Amino acid sequence: MKFINTLKNIWKIEELKNRILVTLGLLLVYRFGAQVVLPGIDASQLANLATQTDGGLLGLLNAFTGGAFSNASVFALGIMPYISASIVVQLMGIAVPYLQKLQKEGESGRRRINQITRWLTIAITLVQGPGYIYNLFATLPSGAFLLGSTVTFVASSVIILTTGTIFAMWLGEKITDKGIGNGISLLIMVGIIATLPQAFIQEFASRVFESNGGMIMILIELVIWFVIILASVMLVMAVRQIPVQYARRTATGGYEKNVFGSRQYIPLKLNASGVMPIIFAQAIMFIPAAVAGLSQSETAQGVTAAFSDIFGFWYNLVFAVLIIIFTYFYTAITVPTNKMADDLKRSGGFIPGIRPGSETSEFLDRIMSQITLPGSVFLALIAVFPAIIVSLLGVQAGWALFFGGTSLLIMVGVAIDTMQQVNSYLLNRHYDGLMKTGKNRKAVA
Repeated sequence: MKFINTLKNIWKIEELKNRILVTLGLLLVYRFGAQVVLPGIDASQLANLATQTDGGLLGLLNAFTGGAFSNASVFALGIMPYISASIVVQLMGIAVPYLQKLQKEGESGRRRINQITRWLTIAITLVQGPGYIYNLFATLPSGAFLLGSTVTFVASSVIILTTGTIFAMWLGEKITDKGIGNGISLLIMVGIIATLPQAFIQEFASRVFESNGGMIMILIELVIWFVIILASVMLVMAVRQIPVQYARRTATGGYEKNVFGSRQYIPLKLNASGVMPIIFAQAIMFIPAAVAGLSQSETAQGVTAAFSDIFGFWYNLVFAVLIIIFTYFYTAITVPTNKMADDLKRSGGFIPGIRPGSETSEFLDRIMSQITLPGSVFLALIAVFPAIIVSLLGVQAGWALFFGGTSLLIMVGVAIDTMQQVNSYLLNRHYDGLMKTGKNRKAVA
């Protein structure tokens, strides 16, 4: 009943209702575009491409695009070029003085950085587009190309793929502005969820109809999946609270009154880097197989085979180590302990027992290092858990991807962020649905 009342309260708030409807509508447009095949390709001959993306790194990319990659869709590259551009710009912001200056200019600087990211997205798409088209030439039969492998077909397809990525980026920005939640993240999450029903149906058919464990194994897998989701929620939400004391001061507002020092907390997240270490590590994991593939020696072929199997032992061992390293690296560049200490000092706050200034910065840095270790190990364990579940229970590759890794963490993180935004609307307009007691406040027009 409480859930039903919450839905009613959401529907009563006109602005929130409109934002949710806009979000759903734009997501529907994105999913429709993922089914539109590139002009000049016979959609009935895409079976080989679907087989190629059943597992491995291409299967992971196909999951992020919601099946658009295996459909040779106009959205085949999805929103991933924009994500890559955002990562590059963020890393360049550490070393490039011009970007550092823009970061300090507030809203105008943010708009300029967004414009740079968009142009870089176009450049990345123009590089990835031809690679995708030539992969189609190598995978699909010649009869699948109605216009043949002409320059006209390649050029027009690259332009369409670039346009599709830009349009997907525009949809994401519109969702952020006019809808609810982070638009880019929602597009990725919807793409991942789109492959979930098919993956589960395939696993169900394998277990039940092929007598490969039956319903008992399905129930066991669902229980394990639920536990992993809970663990991922704990990882996303876990924080270390650092107590902060504010000095007693006098405030004047028509009359003088004493405002006694209050104790608050600095929340340091256990996993401050989110899923970025996994994305960085996966990008690096492409390199060994690509370099080894240039040689025909037996050793090189072995390396190529080992690093092409995302469920293999050596792949996941190196993958886990890279995640731990990148977690420390990304946390160090995104959590400004020096700035936090300076802001705390300027506002008259201090950590009990720690002197303001450099000692506070060193203390915060030490705490971050201590909590990052268990956070990075936990993140690495969740990232490699699909390989563990495949080796222990023989779960199919498509279904195993939902037991951890980037897919699950993105779904959990985006779901939590979206629910928090919905809850903020409810807290501002209503009490019912979030609190057991208290009366509804009238919705503000």
